[in-house]
Amino acid sequence: MTKNLADAYAELKVQIEALTKSLDAVKAEIKATGLEIIDGDHATVTVGLSERTSIDAKAVQLILTAEQFASVSKTTLVETLRLKIKLAAAKAA
Repeated sequence: MTKNLADAYAELKVQIEALTKSLDAVKAEIKATGLEIIDGDHATVTVGLSERTSIDAKAVQLILTAEQFASVSKTTLVETLRLKIKLAAAKAA
C-alpha cells in the first residue's frame, strides 16, 4: 500500500508542477495587460499591488545577543516530503 502512495504522490506532484507553470504563464499575461480588473464569463480577476515589510533575521541576529534573539524567536515543527523519481520508472512512463 505504501508503494502505491509513493507513486500516487509522484504522479500528482508532476501534474501540479505542470499546472503551476501554466498558471504562472497566465498570471504573467494578466499582469502584462496592465489592467486592474479582468472580467471573464465565469470569473473576475483583480490585480492588486501592496507592500510587505519583513525583518532580516540574520541582520537582527548580529545586532542582538544570543539570549535576546532567543527571546524573540519562535520555533516551529516543519514536516517535509521529499520525492526521488526512480530512473527506470521515469523512462517507462
